[in-house]
Amino acid sequence: MEKAFLTGNNDAANQVRQAISDGYKRLLRPSMETEVRLLTKKRADEEAIRVFAENARQLLLAAPLGQKRTMAIDPGFRTGCKLVCLDEQGKLLEYTAVFPHTGAGQAKEAEKTVEHLFKKYDIQAIAIGNGTAGRETEAFVRKLNLPAAEIVMVNESGASIYSASDVAREEFPDKDVTVRGAVSIGRRLMDPLAELVKIDPKSIGVGQYQHDVDQNKLQASLDDTVISAVNAVGVELNTASKQILAYVSGLGPQLAQKIVEYRDENGAFKNATNLKKCHV
Repeated sequence: MEKAFLTGNNDAANQVRQAISDGYKRLLRPSMETEVRLLTKKRADEEAIRVFAENARQLLLAAPLGQKRTMAIDPGFRTGCKLVCLDEQGKLLEYTAVFPHTGAGQAKEAEKTVEHLFKKYDIQAIAIGNGTAGRETEAFVRKLNLPAAEIVMVNESGASIYSASDVAREEFPDKDVTVRGAVSIGRRLMDPLAELVKIDPKSIGVGQYQHDVDQNKLQASLDDTVISAVNAVGVELNTASKQILAYVSGLGPQLAQKIVEYRDENGAFKNATNLKKCHV
């Protein structure tokens, strides 16, 4: 700046030199640093949000196990493991708690309970949450040598958020939050997309430090990802919940609710004419 603006070498030039130095240190440099920091933060946010959205997409589009009778276990040490049995459509059949990690006596009782329910409902797959005591619970179940059963560890991020949500209370008004969480774990194995759309995308474990990025842009990006995933896969009209129907392009929460109500009252949709009767 001195080369650009100073031509002489006298007292007046010295005053201008001091003014240039003071203006740069006090005004220009802090302003430039702030501008560069904000631009860099914006680029970092955009990249982080892209990674979060991609992670969410991978979770949502994970391969479903399909319609199989499933036993789901929400593991725990002191409080025990919450166990639920679901039919092919994810409907809750029975629930209980077992304590395989609190002593030999209770472990033996837990073995009997698991084996009894496995045979009673002809279970085809077992989903175990990957939280506290997850590995120990998986080892306990595998030790039972249950016949022809797929045993899968399931990411339970957000299950506690779901279990205390309005959606869970509407589905299971008379059940404890621990039962709802176990049901969510089982359904995630059967159909990840249909279950995960019930939870705020930020709560399903899409990455670290989500709170450090622009929250509005993050929410918009994750919502777009969910909509994209749902519309890429499509939904089964006669079994889909109102939560996943609401993400279908052209539908919304009100129309999704109307479709579910019509289905409950009149049975399965047989053709497009039936669907046209669902209007808001």
